[in-house]
Amino acid sequence: MAFATAVAIESPPLGAVAALVAAGAVGSRVRAGAGRPGDALAGAALGAGAAALTLRWWPRRNDHPATAAPPQVAAPALPTGAGLHIVVNSASGSGAVGRLDSGATVEECLRAELPDAQIQVCHNSEDLPSMVDQAAALAAEAGGALGICGGDGSVNLAATVAARESLALAVFPGGTLNHFAVDLGTHSIGSTAQAVRTGSACAVDLGQVTTGTGQRLFLNTFSIGIYPELVRARESLEGRWGKWPALAVALVHVMATARPVRLSVSGAPRTLWMLFAGNGSYDPPGFAPTHRSSLDGGRLDIRAIDGSHPFARTRLLLAFLTGTLGTSRVYRAARLTALDITDLQEVESLAVDGETFPAPDRIRLAKATAGLTVYRPEHPAVP
Repeated sequence: MAFATAVAIESPPLGAVAALVAAGAVGSRVRAGAGRPGDALAGAALGAGAAALTLRWWPRRNDHPATAAPPQVAAPALPTGAGLHIVVNSASGSGAVGRLDSGATVEECLRAELPDAQIQVCHNSEDLPSMVDQAAALAAEAGGALGICGGDGSVNLAATVAARESLALAVFPGGTLNHFAVDLGTHSIGSTAQAVRTGSACAVDLGQVTTGTGQRLFLNTFSIGIYPELVRARESLEGRWGKWPALAVALVHVMATARPVRLSVSGAPRTLWMLFAGNGSYDPPGFAPTHRSSLDGGRLDIRAIDGSHPFARTRLLLAFLTGTLGTSRVYRAARLTALDITDLQEVESLAVDGETFPAPDRIRLAKATAGLTVYRPEHPAVP
């Protein structure tokens, strides 16, 4: 019954089949005299309950792509790709440097889907900013759109340029993880190409990190502290162990070597293991969210781990292992439109969409509501 319930959580149709088999096993024990009906029912309830309880630690991902707002910038329909200028970052993850499952290269696939699109391949990451700027200028001149094929860092760069030039952006997943494309519901080159051909688009929020010397935008996350290291450790293990067991091991490893940092949040001195700001609403609750339920709404998803409480490290680990992090005193969460962070002298670096940068003395986090128009199929793919 535990197995049947677990299957039903992941796939109700398959769960119905597994439930029939499990019920047959329960009935056969009673018929064979191996157990009384009450004992068999109690065992079935125990098994089903144990499987359901695992959702407290390993929540099931929502199968719906993140919600988004109506487009704010016109997204032209480009049936053959004419007017679309795409930059392919070949230095991104495996998706852009190797071959697809079909055996075709990414460039060949793009040309097959959008034969009249202008495609440039970037072989040196240092050339990527100038190539994206050039592609955006040509797209604006043609009344078309900007395209990017690469990982989250490449998408961040293209999104910054597209927002600045008031262009629609076509995101073709070509990195290792493609967090933004997955949340958007464009899991393949074909799904993005379909949206480009029909002009189907939406608007998403942009996170803003403002310092004394300028501004950086983020599509996914901003963080200070252990979060980037925690994510890297989890991702290196999850291929073998699964996401949530890998997270538990990564947490123990990172917390054993990390140290909290002192800074001020909205003028109040804090000692934090981590401060996380998500662009949109992330799930599940806790300090290691994995996906978004919305890409709009005008609020930052703020999460912090307090390091000032006695035995904060131990309490954090116990709260995670017992599934009580949401009520733990070491964990804080809020949905805000803006946040000021100052006195960052102890912070060496901050992370924006997975890329690290030296930390300034003060920053302000805010949102550009519906700041970017992106192509998205009318019925986006399920993660």
